[in-house]
Amino acid sequence: MHYGDERPEALKFDPFKAIIAPRPIGWIGTRNADGVPNLAPYSFFAGLGATPNMIGFSSEGAKHSFTNARDRGEFTISLATEALADAMNISSGSVPDGANEFKLAGLTLGEPVEISTPFVAESPAAMECITVSATQLSDKDGNPINRFFVIGQVVHTHIRDEYIRDGRFDTASARPIARMGYRDYATVTEAWELMRPDDAKAV
Repeated sequence: MHYGDERPEALKFDPFKAIIAPRPIGWIGTRNADGVPNLAPYSFFAGLGATPNMIGFSSEGAKHSFTNARDRGEFTISLATEALADAMNISSGSVPDGANEFKLAGLTLGEPVEISTPFVAESPAAMECITVSATQLSDKDGNPINRFFVIGQVVHTHIRDEYIRDGRFDTASARPIARMGYRDYATVTEAWELMRPDDAKAV
């Protein structure tokens, strides 16, 4: 099967998100213009590079997280985990500007160091970011679309001590969750190592 703009009847739902999966969830913390904390999960999210560490997330519509990160110039990202899945889901609800999703989800405000935006204190890991770009995206013909992309530079990282093992962050122990298609999620429960061809040359 293959198709272009017209999806075949055999595919009742768009498979795009199920194919581009699993996607890590950027649990984005911001503050609105009045300083009220805001929290929402974004699965169109990724690390964009290291040294410096850069993070990006895309909003389908100019939602609160995008406008707050743009206007205040900062945001946080907290790791969404299996233990925090219900709280993450609550924070995904559509609520008016000024609603505090941290409070609605029963979460504790983590105290930032470099910026003023809180993170999820219960999360195994979180990062403070300075916004370096906040733009509206365009399609292949140059027409603006209802998608908005934020890039941030990490300026401070928080890791709970119990998730550091042998000098590494223990991802499997943290059990982060990832978004797939439809309403499906996946949990990281184990890790396996694969050395690159050039690794042996460096020994």
